[in-house]
Amino acid sequence: MEEKKSKSVVRVIVCIALVLLIFTLFVIRLYDWQIVHGEEYRELNRESTAFTETSTATRGEILDVDGNELVVNETAYEIALNKIYISEKDLNNVVLKLVTIFNTCSCPYYDVLPIRYDGENYVFTDDRDTNSEIAFIESEAILKRTGLSADEIIEGLKKRYNAESITDPIDLKNILSVRYNMEKKGYSYSQVYVFASNVPDDIVAVVAERTQTIHGVEIRTINNRVIKNGTLIPHLLGVVGALNEEEYEEKKDEGYSLDDEIGKFGIESAMEKYLRGKAGEKTVIKDADGNVVSEKETVKAQPGNTVYLTINKNVQEVANWTLASNIEKARKYGEEVVEHRKNSNEKQKTLLGEDCYAGGAVMIDLRDFSIIAAATAPSYDISKFYDEEYSEWLYSDEHTPMFNRAFDGAFSPGSSFKPCVALAALEEGVITDETEITCTGTYDYYKNDVVKCMGTHGPVKLNYAMQRSCNYYFAEVGRRTGITTMYLYAEKFGLGVKTGVEVGESPGVLAGRDSTTWYEGNTVQAAIGQSDNTFTPLQLATYVATIATNGVRYQTHMVRKVTDYERENDILYNDPKKPTVVSDAGLSFDNLHIVSEAMRAVVTEGTASTYAGKYPIHMAAKTGTAENAGSDHTTFICYAPYESPEIAVAVVLEHGARSWFSQYVAMDMMDAYFYGKTVDEVKKHPWKS
Repeated sequence: MEEKKSKSVVRVIVCIALVLLIFTLFVIRLYDWQIVHGEEYRELNRESTAFTETSTATRGEILDVDGNELVVNETAYEIALNKIYISEKDLNNVVLKLVTIFNTCSCPYYDVLPIRYDGENYVFTDDRDTNSEIAFIESEAILKRTGLSADEIIEGLKKRYNAESITDPIDLKNILSVRYNMEKKGYSYSQVYVFASNVPDDIVAVVAERTQTIHGVEIRTINNRVIKNGTLIPHLLGVVGALNEEEYEEKKDEGYSLDDEIGKFGIESAMEKYLRGKAGEKTVIKDADGNVVSEKETVKAQPGNTVYLTINKNVQEVANWTLASNIEKARKYGEEVVEHRKNSNEKQKTLLGEDCYAGGAVMIDLRDFSIIAAATAPSYDISKFYDEEYSEWLYSDEHTPMFNRAFDGAFSPGSSFKPCVALAALEEGVITDETEITCTGTYDYYKNDVVKCMGTHGPVKLNYAMQRSCNYYFAEVGRRTGITTMYLYAEKFGLGVKTGVEVGESPGVLAGRDSTTWYEGNTVQAAIGQSDNTFTPLQLATYVATIATNGVRYQTHMVRKVTDYERENDILYNDPKKPTVVSDAGLSFDNLHIVSEAMRAVVTEGTASTYAGKYPIHMAAKTGTAENAGSDHTTFICYAPYESPEIAVAVVLEHGARSWFSQYVAMDMMDAYFYGKTVDEVKKHPWKS
């Protein structure tokens, strides 16, 4: 009993001792804070100010399916002004110092004020952005007065930026230009102002030497965004650019600042959330005299992710070349025929392909409907997008090189629509492969919608009608099937609906469903791929791919995966072995076999036999010629190999007039895919002579 009491007393004494020790340490710490260093900490607390500085986020890179670099970051230098380290009274002198250095070295910096000094007065420049800049200067954000002359604007800005002591008119204008842009870009303690970007190494050395004693001038190493090949997929890549006011209002709650850049279109925009990256933050504490007391990184910067596309660089290069080349050949051939007919005084003297300047081509991987190549012509160099003179041409050229014809160009499909009509009619029991229809050359069931055939074929069944592209046969089949059934099947094949590709696309138009007016007789025109039917090359490729995959349509896409910046860990992966099913037309194997055999016959005995029939790899295909304003559009769709399909291709030549040029494009693309041929090797192809 005594022993137990003794142990209890010991425990109490130990606990009391521990409490006293902790209390003593706490008292000592308080004494140090309040007595020994009290005045120091109170002074620091009274007179110090904390600022948060944000670093630039590193944007992710873009690669092709094999890891070839399309858009990457390369080291560059920028000169920035940091408000944390520059007092307001010194700012104008600091700006003048930098302006002098850059002008002496003939190095550009951001000079946005649309005013120059002509030796006597200030006058407005004639730059294309002058009016918008003046409007902003006169707005409530800056001078709050309108209708000002250049001299009046200079006077207003001089007062606003406390530059009355600057007497040299050119120096004054230069300082005010920088100060105005600093305000416009949100220069603050948390936002540095970039004075100049992509500064050459030799200029960086001069700035470093001449600003050693000037606080707040920072030489920053940045990642400069570089497009490796601006002509490869300009319509798909897109660009980044500074946020406009509308984008800023929409994105500011997501952490964007006015000085940030954002993807404007294409993959740069579609994958913005992955590519963007996150900026870091640093807290800087200054005392009352402006001296930096401490600096601490509070948020670590995170680079954006790397995006791998499904595009195959080599196939894409060949697609670009062959599309442009065959458009030119179609046009020149048309010009020669026009000249000949004029000299021969023949009836049709124009609209023979001489107006062919554009087109689109798409190749799809049948495993998962990933896009291997997507070409548009005419095209452009997106690496020059922000070059003023080049940009002027881009927006003014009559052939609209910026228009993505592969994804946005909607064209009448012509006879390439007939496999869809055949499948719809077979599935609904309207016809069988043995159903015979007699072609007399002119289908006039509806007197206001007469359909002309390219020949007088007599009694024909489906296989022969497909290979000879008999308009009479398909007009009658379309009438029996009905417009509603036709467009419901077309939707299942991806026609008249968006495919779901990551970047922008046109939904196209389905006759009957999307038509503002419809008459019964219009159905026969729709059945031969005319009427209001207009589809994109992307939709046509998806459509023929769906036929090749037994009526199952997968999600068309062009992003293979997203990894971390170092390309080590997958964040998103579109596994080609696990495609996303969009729809299943539920087609019978027998009906699919009937139509596939008919499409094979198009190549072996029909309208594509002279050209595509010579290709060493067997394919199933359909040609198409569509009437419109100008020369006929020509379309070619196919999948290959016929026995074990791997890829689907769709080619449209706007006003191409003759289908063999479209066939050449498809065969060149297949050469690149199946045989790995490059542009130089494809140029030597024997059937091009």
